[in-house]
Amino acid sequence: MDNYKVKSPVLFLLFNRPDTTSRVFAEIKAAKPSRLYIAADGPRKDRPDEPALCQETRAIVANIDWECHVQTLMRPHNLGCRNAMSSAIDWFFENEEEGIIIEDDCLPAKSFFYYCDTLLEKYRHDTRIRHIAGSNLQRGKTWGDASVYFTNQTHVWGWASWRRVWKDYDKDLKRYNSEDVPDKLSNIFSDRFVIEDWTKFFKQLKAGEIDTWDYQLAFINFFNNGLSVNPNVNLITNIGFREDATHTLSTDSPYANIPLQEFWEITYPTYILPEKKADYAIFTYDFNLENRWKKHNKLKNKIKRWFKNQA
Repeated sequence: MDNYKVKSPVLFLLFNRPDTTSRVFAEIKAAKPSRLYIAADGPRKDRPDEPALCQETRAIVANIDWECHVQTLMRPHNLGCRNAMSSAIDWFFENEEEGIIIEDDCLPAKSFFYYCDTLLEKYRHDTRIRHIAGSNLQRGKTWGDASVYFTNQTHVWGWASWRRVWKDYDKDLKRYNSEDVPDKLSNIFSDRFVIEDWTKFFKQLKAGEIDTWDYQLAFINFFNNGLSVNPNVNLITNIGFREDATHTLSTDSPYANIPLQEFWEITYPTYILPEKKADYAIFTYDFNLENRWKKHNKLKNKIKRWFKNQA
């Protein structure tokens, strides 16, 4: 199956890193999509070396040596992560009903494309399922006895979805109000600090303080009570954790360069329900939940003792 040819259209998103782009594009070439969309953001004005890097990166993807219908969206000027990424995915789903989206630092396993093809077809008309994730950030923990499991969280390091989902996307989250968010999130999450942090992210997005596009997709999937499908092995490794990254700067992150695994036989859970503990396993690290609860409980006990001493 190592020579598997992907059936779904693929959107490849790139910017200014020819080395990671070359590695990821080699795997796309091996999968030989018959419909390939390539979108690239333009160089930033304050980075004198960036025009050459962007040009070198774009030259890599010009080498299409298989039968393929290619469409490109090459930005002459920099739009930034939020606008460049979201508009490229808009463009992709304007042309395709479903497909696979992969960035220039997300190196796929060979079976990633088979996995996406299979799940795109299986859940094509199942509106409970809104997202197919390729990465597994569970650090060896598996969930259930199937090869995939469901969560509420949306991971975008190599993913697939449908036009029916992306039509709800709104980079400005115009339909939603900040004052409603904590209450609505409490229908999904039970931990006060998780709700606080997601509420903070929401307010920062609404204020334009975070230059990103993916938190918006996560919120929209939350608010539509959607499920994500996740593999019980890791099919995407992020090779972009380094100083020239936009967001993934720390080379010491446990999410950097997670080893790839393969699976070609997909089994499914009997129950289509989110594995809440899987999301909390990630939130515990990302939101530092253990230490925050220790401090909270320590303060709570201190206040109790003070009141007891006043009695």
